[in-house]
Amino acid sequence: MEPAPAAAAAAAGARPPPAGAAATEDASGEGEEEAEAPPVVYTMENKPIVTCAGDQNLFSSLYPTLSQQLPKEPMEWRRSYGRAPKMIHLESNFVQFKEELLPKEGNKALLTFPFLHIYWTECCDTEVYKATVKDDITKWQNVLKVHSSMDWLIVVVECDAKKKNKTNILPRTSIVDKIRNDFCNKQSDRCVVLSDPLKDSSRSQESWNAFLTKLRTLLLMSFTKNLGKFEDDMRTLREKRTEPGWSFCEYFMVQEELAFVFEMLQQFEDALVQYDELDALFSQYVVNFGAGDGANWLTFFCQPVRSWNGLVLRKPIDMEKRELIQNQEATLLDLRSYLFSRQCTLLIFLQRPWEVSQRALELLHNCVQELKLLEVSVPPGALDCWVFLSCLEVLQRIEGCCDRSQIDANVSHTVGLWSYATEKLKSLGYLCGLVSEKGPDSEDLNRTVDLLAGLGAERPETANTAQSPYKKLKEALSSVEAFEKHYLDLSHATIEMYKNIGRNRSAKLVGKDLAEFYMKKKSPQKAEVYLQGALKTYLAEGWALLITHTRKQLAECQKHLGQIENYLQTSSLLAGDDNLTEEERKHFCQEILNFAKQPSDGEGQKVTLSMNSFAQLKNLHFDPPNAVVHVGGMLSIELTLANQMPIPVNVDQIAVNVHFSIEKNSYRKTAEWLTKHKTSNGIINFPNEVVGLSLSRSSLPMLELYEMYERSPSDNSLTTTGIICKNVHMLLRRQESSSSLEMHPGLTLEDGAHLLKCSNLILEPGVNKITFRTQGKEPGTYTLRQLCISVGKMQFALPHIYPIVQYDVYSQEPQLKVEPCTDSLLAGIPQKVKFTVTTGHYSIKNGDALQLSNADAMPVLYHPESKAVIYSNTREKALEASLTIQSSEKITSISLPVAPAYHIIAFELEVLYLPSTPVCMMENENLAKEGRKSKEKESSYSCMATVDQKVTIDCPWSIYSTIIALTFSIPFKAKHSLLSAGKRKYVQICVQNMSEISFQLSDSNLKSSGSYTDLSLEPLNSRAEQLIYSKQAVFFVWELKWTKELPSSLQCQFSMSFCSSHSEEHSLSLKPYTYEFQLENFFTLYNVKAEISPPLGAEYCKTGSLCSLEVLITRLSDLLDVDKDEALTESDGYCTTKLMYEVVDNSSNWAVCGKSSGVISMPVAAQATHRVHMEVMPLFAGYLPFPDVRLLKYLPHHSAHSTQLDADSWIENDNLSVDKNMDDQADNSSIKSRGSIHSAASAEHKGLPMPRLQSFSPGQVFNSSSGMQVLVIPSKDDHILEVNVT
Repeated sequence: MEPAPAAAAAAAGARPPPAGAAATEDASGEGEEEAEAPPVVYTMENKPIVTCAGDQNLFSSLYPTLSQQLPKEPMEWRRSYGRAPKMIHLESNFVQFKEELLPKEGNKALLTFPFLHIYWTECCDTEVYKATVKDDITKWQNVLKVHSSMDWLIVVVECDAKKKNKTNILPRTSIVDKIRNDFCNKQSDRCVVLSDPLKDSSRSQESWNAFLTKLRTLLLMSFTKNLGKFEDDMRTLREKRTEPGWSFCEYFMVQEELAFVFEMLQQFEDALVQYDELDALFSQYVVNFGAGDGANWLTFFCQPVRSWNGLVLRKPIDMEKRELIQNQEATLLDLRSYLFSRQCTLLIFLQRPWEVSQRALELLHNCVQELKLLEVSVPPGALDCWVFLSCLEVLQRIEGCCDRSQIDANVSHTVGLWSYATEKLKSLGYLCGLVSEKGPDSEDLNRTVDLLAGLGAERPETANTAQSPYKKLKEALSSVEAFEKHYLDLSHATIEMYKNIGRNRSAKLVGKDLAEFYMKKKSPQKAEVYLQGALKTYLAEGWALLITHTRKQLAECQKHLGQIENYLQTSSLLAGDDNLTEEERKHFCQEILNFAKQPSDGEGQKVTLSMNSFAQLKNLHFDPPNAVVHVGGMLSIELTLANQMPIPVNVDQIAVNVHFSIEKNSYRKTAEWLTKHKTSNGIINFPNEVVGLSLSRSSLPMLELYEMYERSPSDNSLTTTGIICKNVHMLLRRQESSSSLEMHPGLTLEDGAHLLKCSNLILEPGVNKITFRTQGKEPGTYTLRQLCISVGKMQFALPHIYPIVQYDVYSQEPQLKVEPCTDSLLAGIPQKVKFTVTTGHYSIKNGDALQLSNADAMPVLYHPESKAVIYSNTREKALEASLTIQSSEKITSISLPVAPAYHIIAFELEVLYLPSTPVCMMENENLAKEGRKSKEKESSYSCMATVDQKVTIDCPWSIYSTIIALTFSIPFKAKHSLLSAGKRKYVQICVQNMSEISFQLSDSNLKSSGSYTDLSLEPLNSRAEQLIYSKQAVFFVWELKWTKELPSSLQCQFSMSFCSSHSEEHSLSLKPYTYEFQLENFFTLYNVKAEISPPLGAEYCKTGSLCSLEVLITRLSDLLDVDKDEALTESDGYCTTKLMYEVVDNSSNWAVCGKSSGVISMPVAAQATHRVHMEVMPLFAGYLPFPDVRLLKYLPHHSAHSTQLDADSWIENDNLSVDKNMDDQADNSSIKSRGSIHSAASAEHKGLPMPRLQSFSPGQVFNSSSGMQVLVIPSKDDHILEVNVT
């Protein structure tokens, strides 16, 4: 087989790892003399070296099968230091054994290290073995022992064909056993038999499998052992980095050797880790050098940069730069270029091309900083050339390994390189004079030549490439036109990429650079598009510094284009921009003033600009504060303006355009309504806006910054700390909005009657106050729409004043208002009433008066010291005048003091309402009130009865009379009740004070309305006068006495005199309070008496023992008219009526045994008596009140006038309900505490009509036992004692 060097294989484009190829070439070429033939290399690829000794022809015949079968099966590689095991496929370079291949002392090269030595033999003859083979193996092993190489293997190949030809050969095991005995005493597995390897048989396959397994195992063991030793040595070398004389370049070569081995084993990730560690180690040393802690070996990298030909990525390894590093002659750019080229190669093997672009961008930026930290001398523009070439080299390398669809889909990874290349090409253009107006001069040409010389000659691998980075840069620097072409192509491509991936801010930034280029090239019309687009974005997002810088560029562009109005607007924005220096601001302000001073061509030629850039409206103050004036009144408006200009500005005029409108609902625009609904302080504040910003930073939310800590999961140690913003999505959100430069077309101020002006003012920088004064002319609403500041032939306009600012002018009709001075007016006592005259547009003249029609029930009380107060429209006291009142029989005249229009006259008078006799309150109405619920009673006590009194007033300004209604409250509430003592009758009157003041009561009287001579009402009240406080009740009692029979109905009237307990006495007599009521059926018809007797033989009643209850019902009068009803029956002049009695114990002290109710027939005759006996049982001991005995009329069912029992009776006697079942009424002998009517219930359930019960009127039944008690003692066997402890 013809030998071929590994380096040639790598150059020929075989498998990528070329480092081993170079190392093999070095080991095979440089270690020998030229006359010696290089070692035989059996593959075209670089793999771990395995030497082959013995029969070379034998091995050559087996090599194809061996090279094909060895990498088929993967092996698990377990490494030290807890690193994860990996499955690898083993391949090898089989070379002829020579002593020169064995490693010498101190040689750290792993790639030239033979990991395994194999001796091949197919000897079958003992004599031959003894004569030659044994001696050859002995020499081979001696050489290995000299070089301490313990990784070897002896392969004995057995062929059946030779067996047949040799008759005297020993059995196969004899040679193998001899070899094992001679060379493998303790390592018998180091001798392997390969049977018939060239035959296709199962025996041959099994032999191959055993051999390959042994070979893989030994190779892996050798890798692990030698690689571990190499890593330990490398780690030891790294730990000596703080010692003097330690060289990074030497360590670099050592660790790179490890990376080569991993690459050789196709462990590209591990190989990449080695280069990343070297990268990090070098970066740390550079950072420490910048901090003052420099290493001596770093001085080698501080030498001036003389070559800037960019990165080399088109071949797997740059041997030139590697030799520079090895010889410690590399510059910083050389080291970085070589290191990145190796990382790039490995990343492409790992199919991570987009990480190449990311790392490349970081590398280029870091190199720029590292050159500054190391203070390396770099010619001007050299670094720009290096970065530009490197960017294009990386981009073309990525394009070479990816198709177009992948590149388009991953623009976000590469656009940074495009942008950086564009930026560096721009810098080179400015540096070499390719952007200047006159083109490059001699100095620029010399600089260009120096830069191109530093590039050197083009590399052979790109010489045939038409668009190589070298050719592009050389062409771009060759002429102005070529530079413009390349720069514009790069810029437009970069902008398009940024837009496609949504990075509009970056696109605008590149556009700004492009605009600057166009400005240099005298093409402002092209530059304006990019500047306006960038400014729009910055305005929408509120980037103040970027806005300022862009506006400066835009102002220059607009000036060149002759856009006077836009230039002035931009200049005004810049003049008020605090981000500029004072001199710059004054410059732009002077530009505006110079234009304003130019003579005007004619009317209507003024340039109108936005006022926000010139001045800002801070606040507005009305006087009067409520912004309401009457027709003819004066209104003052004070504006606070903040002048943004850095110098004082002479202003010709400041005008406010006012829009007049008439309110449709004009009835609302009264002085009273306006006073209540308008603002009171009169100050309107306007929002602060950053000049020219549609979205100011002040309107954005606050930054939410939080500390961030990351800890190691193993030992919880702090690994990372930083600050994060949690609301970045709110701060960086995009908002589309129109630029503040855009003005509404045709913005003009209407010159008319509604225009407020101030002329010839000087606006100082900062806060200025301007006062406008106007007089109300026409009623309506005036809205401040626009504000305009005129300076020469310019005017700055605020097209919309927001928030809305309005003032109102009103014309008011005269009004009279009469209202009580207190919450309510009380009848019967003097009360103060306030008169308010709003003059409106009417002027009160001498002799004008209010004419009040007199009412008998409400006279006006006059005090000579009464005063009238005149107020201005703003409620300021203007004058106080005496009040004159003249009264006649029908008219009371109140003379008004003289007052001008839109003033208020206020005075107070006392009136007295004399209530007439109220409507009679019938007894049945009183009963209905007594039947209300307690809650309704409480609410009725808290309110007073009211009476409306109307007064007619004639006003001097109107031909029509004004009717005023005053509501008076009756301070008292009265009710009556009838009391009985046998036949004697008493009337009780309860008077309750419902008001909040106290009264003195006197002259209480009760009389009958009819002329009854035999009736007398004798008062039982001891005091003639009595004081009643607020919410207090007073009772009056009279006894009714008569000698003859009276009618069934008696009309009565109660009256009493009253006055306030603290009021002064008036000469006017006050009417007393009266209360009328009616008494019906008040004669006593029956007397009910109950007696309880203890059991026979007992002195007292005992608990649990039956006692006798006797009820006596006695008729007290003969037949009266009230007795003539359906219950009355007459037979032979003898009249009877039916009554129902019922015994009820509401307090549950008694148990009624047997029948508790019944119906009796009662003679209608005086002293007629009916006795009822029943038994009751006391349930408790002590003085127990008697059970209640009720008496009711028992009417037949056809009675038309009968009524149901009242609610209380039905509740007490629930067994009378017609819905009760018969079972509930069946057992009359049982002990019950409630009454029952068995007959009534039975009749109902039999379908018979239900009789009706009618209660007697109050006073018709007198219970003489009411309030009586009987002593009940405990029974003897009662052993439970109840004790109440308080």
